[in-house]
Amino acid sequence: MTLVFVIFLVLVAIGMPIAFAIGISGFVFFLSQETLNLTIPAQVTLTQTQNFAMLAIPLFVLAGNCLNETGMTRRLMDFASALTGHMRAGLGHVGAVSSFMMGGVTSSAIGDATMFSRVLGPSMTARGYQPGFSAGVVGTTSIIVTMVPPGTGLILYGTLGEVSIGQLFAAGIIPGILMTIMLMGAISLTARRRGYPPERATRTPAGEVARKGVQSIWALLFPVILILGLRFGLFTPSEAGAFAVVYGLAVGLFAYRELTWEKFQRALRSTMTDVGMIMFLIAVSGMWAYGLTWDRVPQQIMSVLLGITENPIAIMAILVVALLIAGMFMDSTVLILLLTTMLVPVAQQVGLDPIHFGIVMVLTLTLGLLTPPVGIVMLIVCQSFKTTVSEYFKHSKYLFLALIALIVLLILVPGIATWLPGLLYT
Repeated sequence: MTLVFVIFLVLVAIGMPIAFAIGISGFVFFLSQETLNLTIPAQVTLTQTQNFAMLAIPLFVLAGNCLNETGMTRRLMDFASALTGHMRAGLGHVGAVSSFMMGGVTSSAIGDATMFSRVLGPSMTARGYQPGFSAGVVGTTSIIVTMVPPGTGLILYGTLGEVSIGQLFAAGIIPGILMTIMLMGAISLTARRRGYPPERATRTPAGEVARKGVQSIWALLFPVILILGLRFGLFTPSEAGAFAVVYGLAVGLFAYRELTWEKFQRALRSTMTDVGMIMFLIAVSGMWAYGLTWDRVPQQIMSVLLGITENPIAIMAILVVALLIAGMFMDSTVLILLLTTMLVPVAQQVGLDPIHFGIVMVLTLTLGLLTPPVGIVMLIVCQSFKTTVSEYFKHSKYLFLALIALIVLLILVPGIATWLPGLLYT
């Protein structure tokens, strides 16, 4: 696989799209193996997308796009503002809380960052927030959605690693809550040091908060229904995706009555664009997965790690550092597709819980979206707020420290990720 890695890196370096670089380098592996039939790459490319659980991905994407066209985003932000508007840099807290509640709607850090840059950006600028601070807040809080059901990264990890998607959904809830709280703490600390005032002097009356909460109830119930439905066998992951589409249509047509035919068409177009990209990546990554297994790369990695230490926590820390570095140079979705089949067996053989490892892996790789040189979320927010990368990092240091602290905490205390699925599935 060394030749495959080199060719892949060269193709990426000269600017070839990632999906084509994966496909071409993966096919080179089969050309270099005289004992392998050249019909195999065609077979694995097709079968990679024919896993029944993969059907959940386009369905969840469609459901999220439908929900996003119903005015749910506006209602969730109103609710978040009612909860946090009295705090310093209240709009930053609105972004953090909204991102947690929006997990079932966007399922994507890139989508979340794009949306909140557009929705919150003008108000943050009008309030006098530094562009670097605004970009840092929107960027870092956007990755909260990756921990909230139905996060695409968790679905991909569960499907490729043969890990329970229902348990992964449950495992992401507490880390998602902790991430929200820790980022809000970092926002408050930065706001206090820079003198950003609260949005309003007093708390929103409890009755108003309750009213906003009731208006947002359909979005808040969505991840809860998914977790409980999967736990009690009401539906499989792919059936949960179908349920999500029906749920989104029902909310848009009958609860909020804002989903028009034009908006539904827009949701379909967005879904086709998103799913086409994701499924093509999944298909071509099958050749890499086959090559990694054929060359026994997981076993080689395990031998190297065990030669360094046999402590599972230390091995997890080594893998996290490697994942952080990898995440700086490649999109998290691509890395999940390429690394899951390689690292899950390693994690299991050294005694790591695959649920715990999956949460840490997805969160760590997603952090790469915020860092140079190819952090997509970083580029989106810096462009939206017209700021430089250096200013973005200058104003975001406490936010990044909060995220690193969360990853360290997850490594040291596996129960943060495993307690809730253990409670629900025993």
